[in-house]
Amino acid sequence: MTDPEPLPRFDDGFRDGLERLLRWRRDVRRFRTDPLDPALLGRLLDLADLAPSVGNSQPWRFVLVETPAARTAVRANFEAANADALAAQPGERRHLYAKLKLAGLDRAPVQLAVFTDTGTAQGHGLGRRTMPQTLEHSTVMAVHTLWLAARAAGIGVGWVSILDPGRLARDLAAPEDWRFTAYLCVGHPEEEHVDPELERAGWQARTGLGRDLIRR
Repeated sequence: MTDPEPLPRFDDGFRDGLERLLRWRRDVRRFRTDPLDPALLGRLLDLADLAPSVGNSQPWRFVLVETPAARTAVRANFEAANADALAAQPGERRHLYAKLKLAGLDRAPVQLAVFTDTGTAQGHGLGRRTMPQTLEHSTVMAVHTLWLAARAAGIGVGWVSILDPGRLARDLAAPEDWRFTAYLCVGHPEEEHVDPELERAGWQARTGLGRDLIRR
């Protein structure tokens, strides 16, 4: 039997570093094209697997999108969805939207489609009878864990949400029980900023928790 790991002690230096990590975790849309070390990608996925999940179900399923055909399909999906989104913007917002950089699909060396396995038997259904959506919430936790781990390693992640989920699942031949949750671009960032790109572009500033905290 191996000795149990000692209890961790998180000092002020660690907590300060964690705060910096959270502040510098940005949605990256501008990537360098140099390849990502496969061993590093494997390490990041291992760390993502440490994320919490309902009933210990670990329902996340990562698909590495790397063939030209698959990437072309994703790009076409994005372009169609983005055109629809642009047309739906009112007035001046349409002009501003058209100038936004919304995806790193053209340069990111690694692209991951993340699905939630809604039919998984792992976890034996614990916690999902009343709130089945917690399966997908668990997958989002894995995405966030991957994001923080990548940032800590100097790697950028961008979440592409302007996609048709059903079309993407079909194009990637995902099993019927898998629900599309996220599409991630991963690679070395071309530039780094502590403030969100959408804030710099004038789309939307971040707000503090205080204005949204409700007491009962």
